[in-house]
Amino acid sequence: MRGETWGLIGICIGVVIGVGLAIGAFFCFRYHRKRQKSHIGPNSSSRRAATVPIRANGADSCKVLSDSSTGTESSKSVIQNGVSHWLGGLNKVNGVSASGILEYSYKELQKATLNFTTLIGQGAFGPVYKAEMVTGVTVAVKVLATDSKQGEKEFQTEVMLLGRLHHRNLVNLVGYCAEKNQHMLIYVYMSRGSLASHIYSEKCEPLNWELRVQIALDVARGLEYLHDGAVPPVIHRDIKSSNILLDQSMRARVADFGLSREEMVSKQASHIKGTFGYLDPEYISTRTFTKKSDVFSYGVLLFELIAGRSPHQGLMGFVELAAMNTEEKVGWEEIGDPRLEGKFDVVEFNEVATLAHKCVNRIPKKRPSMRDIVQVFTRILKNRQSCRKLHKDNLNPKTDEVIINMDQLDPRSSISELGRVESLDSTADSTDV
Repeated sequence: MRGETWGLIGICIGVVIGVGLAIGAFFCFRYHRKRQKSHIGPNSSSRRAATVPIRANGADSCKVLSDSSTGTESSKSVIQNGVSHWLGGLNKVNGVSASGILEYSYKELQKATLNFTTLIGQGAFGPVYKAEMVTGVTVAVKVLATDSKQGEKEFQTEVMLLGRLHHRNLVNLVGYCAEKNQHMLIYVYMSRGSLASHIYSEKCEPLNWELRVQIALDVARGLEYLHDGAVPPVIHRDIKSSNILLDQSMRARVADFGLSREEMVSKQASHIKGTFGYLDPEYISTRTFTKKSDVFSYGVLLFELIAGRSPHQGLMGFVELAAMNTEEKVGWEEIGDPRLEGKFDVVEFNEVATLAHKCVNRIPKKRPSMRDIVQVFTRILKNRQSCRKLHKDNLNPKTDEVIINMDQLDPRSSISELGRVESLDSTADSTDV
């Protein structure tokens, strides 16, 4: 009996020793992993992040926009398997894809914005400040309102999407800050502000028709890239004039991707999100958003450019009333923006208005794709250039005629000179092929 008792005691002691050894091995393994990471060091991860180019104007150009890219301590993104995981205790945003997007410190942005006093705009997300980085580059800093739960989701969405979307007609994300309970997005600075301000503000000079067509093409190219160039495709979901920004050359870029979604994500939305006046009726009724939902919003934007009237001021009712009075593809000029003062090509104007009306068709399948829209505007611009060239040639015709001032001719030599001219003309005629 006593032997059995000692046997059980021995077994228990063996189990305890085995468990102790397993726990010790586990902690030794973790200690070894930590030492390996400490040998790598924070600066190496910063330098690695700095090697990822920030594309400012599409796939063909790269531009570093912060001193963080030189390997300073403010760049804390660690790239693992092509995906950047954020440090600093950001549990709510951990795992958001931010490959190639640099992280800035709060102090950097506080200094660049003069302690957040350079306010240039205010949106649903929060205030936007102009910032001068130590490199001399001007950027725009969008600060998430601290009480905005929806804004935090939009913050994650923008970083996740814009980390991989680069096009000359998109407002590119330069970096972000997630520190001291603050969430900030840093963008390329667009010095001319929003398209809405140029359409509606009396402080801005009216946009001429040719510039409006160019802006429409720029926006269409940005959306075409999202729909057909991005992998997987992206639906913007909030196209409106206040989300179209203009650079110093008045070239347009699509901004604000807080509501954007990849098309592969479930298309069913529990709540309607977007801006009323621009929302696709099909989306409102079915809660399903598609590429054609963006096309509808784009069509409303086109009518804003055409009529100079806001969707909140009965724009679409105004358009539908005009559509009843048009004859097929003509007659749209009656809704032209008064600020244009009738200075536009009527044929071109009607073609753009007809295209816009197709975009807002209540049946999504009948709306054109963004690729079709880009092709239409490209053809319009080519036709415009051809007409200008033809007009220029008509004003300055090429001629080989010799003009003679009869008053300067010597009477005695007039006959011989005229004979020489006739000889030159006949020679020219004989050599033409």
